[in-house]
Amino acid sequence: MRLLISFAALFLSVILLQLSSGALGPLDALSGLALDFSRQQIGILGSAHFLGFFIGCWWAPRLMGSVGHSRAFAAFTAAGAIGLLAHMLIVDAYAWAVMRIASGLCVAGCYTVIEAWLQAKVTNATRGRTMGVYRVVDMGASLVAQLFIGVLEPASYVSYNLLAIICCAALLPLTLTTVRQPETPSAPRQRPRQAAARSPQAAAGVVVAAQCSASISMVGPVYGQEVGLTTGQIAWFMAAFVFGGAVAQYPIGWLADKHDRRWVLIWLSGAAMLSCAVTVGAAGLGTAGIMLAAGFFGLTTSPIYSAAAAHAHDFADSSERVELSAALMFYFALGAIAAPFTASALIDAFGPPALFAMIAVGHAGLIIFGLARMRARATPETRTRYVYAPRTSFLIGRLTGRTRERD
Repeated sequence: MRLLISFAALFLSVILLQLSSGALGPLDALSGLALDFSRQQIGILGSAHFLGFFIGCWWAPRLMGSVGHSRAFAAFTAAGAIGLLAHMLIVDAYAWAVMRIASGLCVAGCYTVIEAWLQAKVTNATRGRTMGVYRVVDMGASLVAQLFIGVLEPASYVSYNLLAIICCAALLPLTLTTVRQPETPSAPRQRPRQAAARSPQAAAGVVVAAQCSASISMVGPVYGQEVGLTTGQIAWFMAAFVFGGAVAQYPIGWLADKHDRRWVLIWLSGAAMLSCAVTVGAAGLGTAGIMLAAGFFGLTTSPIYSAAAAHAHDFADSSERVELSAALMFYFALGAIAAPFTASALIDAFGPPALFAMIAVGHAGLIIFGLARMRARATPETRTRYVYAPRTSFLIGRLTGRTRERD
């Protein structure tokens, strides 16, 4: 308990950061629709966010090395707040894209600082409990952030100002804490080829996971409005997706520890294709049907990143875990950059069901590739533990690496 209290400032900063950044993507989509942005311009906003996220993941460890944890956190938070406040000063889709790069930079940078601080303070004895609380805090705040959309008026200065205030408030716990700053960790080397070499199926899996989560988080509100949902109902639609993903982690983890993980990935992709069809079909079943379908969709798609990461780590030794986790995040960020714009362009050309058609095609490709890889080599006899892997920074492997080891 004493340890968790000492981390209270870090966890409170996570909550405030997630509330601010997690609500921004859906709010921007709805605001763009209200301001007559094209669907492709709304997709560009989502892609710009993940471009900033990618830059932040690479730059944040280096900035920490120059100015320290607290100053780096303050700089990234300031970038996010400026991006939020500038939205209603310059109402232009491409100017907003620049602002979304700042928001992505903020998210990646702040999570990098928080996770570096956590990593420096935990021990092997406390790592599991700390990661458990971190997981609950992050997912819980993400769920609440989606519900914010129901009370934030699109294209309103007040809405963006409120999110900026929450973003600035994330500064207070970390900058006022009396806990001593840890030494700055070295940035993990970027070796994307390592992930592809250790497990091509896992590398493909994280790209498909990025395609799904980035499309839904950034373009999902466009789909919701197209099928007749109100702003409040879109908030619940997005929250149902997040809740389904949270609920799935334990049962999928149990399956991934009991069965061949290649088959688990294939089963998940098959279930994801089914959930895509169910979600499209539920559009005519009323609000309750759409919400249940969104939860089912989150249940089948959200665990794919963690399952793919677990499979990749089965082929790595302990010394490679940090760099392998960073390499998987590299592939995730690249997939996430492309997905929102592609999804919005398809919706523009073929209608709302095209969003889920794109995701289903990605999973079909993953099934075919997975079956081909099963003929190439056997799975290792000794496997790591399944660990929920947050998609937050290139440093996450330092927190999760040792929890994967079996006694």
